[in-house]
Amino acid sequence: MFQPQLEALPQPELRALQLQRLQDMVARQYEHVPAYREKFDTAGVRPDDLKTLDDLIRFPFTRKTDLRDNYPLGLCAVPHSSLRRLHASSGTGGKPTVVGYDTHDLDIFAEVVARSLYAAGARPGMVFHNAYGYGLFTGGLGLDGGARRLGLCTVPVSGGGTERQVGLIQDLQPQVIACTPSYALVLAEALERQGLAPEDNSLKYAVLGAEPWAEKTRAEVQKRLGVVATNIYGLSEIIGPGVSNEDAAEQQGSYIWEDHFYPEIVDPDTGAALPDGEWGVLVLSSMSRSALPILRYWTGDITRLLPGENSTGRTMRRMDIIRGRSDDLIILRGVNVYPTQLEAVLVSLGQVSPHYHVTLTRTGPMDELTLQVEADSEAVTLRDEIVRLIKTQVGVSVRCELCTPGSLARSEGGKLRRVTDLRDAR
Repeated sequence: MFQPQLEALPQPELRALQLQRLQDMVARQYEHVPAYREKFDTAGVRPDDLKTLDDLIRFPFTRKTDLRDNYPLGLCAVPHSSLRRLHASSGTGGKPTVVGYDTHDLDIFAEVVARSLYAAGARPGMVFHNAYGYGLFTGGLGLDGGARRLGLCTVPVSGGGTERQVGLIQDLQPQVIACTPSYALVLAEALERQGLAPEDNSLKYAVLGAEPWAEKTRAEVQKRLGVVATNIYGLSEIIGPGVSNEDAAEQQGSYIWEDHFYPEIVDPDTGAALPDGEWGVLVLSSMSRSALPILRYWTGDITRLLPGENSTGRTMRRMDIIRGRSDDLIILRGVNVYPTQLEAVLVSLGQVSPHYHVTLTRTGPMDELTLQVEADSEAVTLRDEIVRLIKTQVGVSVRCELCTPGSLARSEGGKLRRVTDLRDAR
């Protein structure tokens, strides 16, 4: 553990710390953020109503629309002159969401990312190939700060330029790489085109995140890059990457750094609290941030908190894989489908590339899903097998189109759009 005195804090002490930090946070929000004061008053709650952790359910959720409605910095709890960094989303869904960090927040950011990298297998003195994009996206600079805190030698290559990245990996011999899962497979393809086997590169650990990925995708990355791959999770509204990470020796759920981020799982329809072990929407509170303290943020990510003991000695809870986002859920003829379920089927077929694209259309009253996948041949038997497995394992009938290898879009280090919904474009 990077910080064993905190990561293995006894449960009673951890819960007491969480309550104190949550109480401090809601008090600051009520005093310094008019938008939160209005939300609390509308919900009929005040800061002193938070007497136990169970009382948190009485307080309102914060959603992405709250950040957009208070654009750019209306939820900030400190004077703007105290801010030392701003990050922002792309704004493809409307106004971007802007998040501010003061010196304290940047220290927390570096601390939780350093914990995450250590859990992923990184150790001081290793060379770290950072293929997350630098800029307004929190990934590149967030991982950079944590790597510096841990004592890594960072190669700040950012996203894109795959052939150049392959050359840097060969020349600079990094042991650790961070990127999206889909881009890890792009790099694997590029290495294979140069005739390089997994044992020919120096990589030992891959820290992958920013998009949902299936367990079979992990197996593919590990086999083709020769690494131990762990999932890093985060979102800019809470702090960025580093909210949680798997342990490389365990790979059984991502440890949430609960001294900084309080997790809840709620019913996606009603918002009611769900117990550990139940699948629902992950809700997070950034308890220790000073510039932008966010209470009960509705992430939209579908996961569960894993109950029971672990093998590392940490006392903090783990979150399971992200099945998908509640707003990425495809309802196809009454059946709930997440893209990661389709991906898991494809990765299980060795002759099919894990690169795919989903197009949703509507003919008359019926929705149709067309799945484009890359394969070495236009084999009817392979296409039929994909359709059969999806029907058996996912429960829906789809159309499948086999495409030539390399023809579908590739990630260049950022998030890859997997689904095109044309149902409203009739």
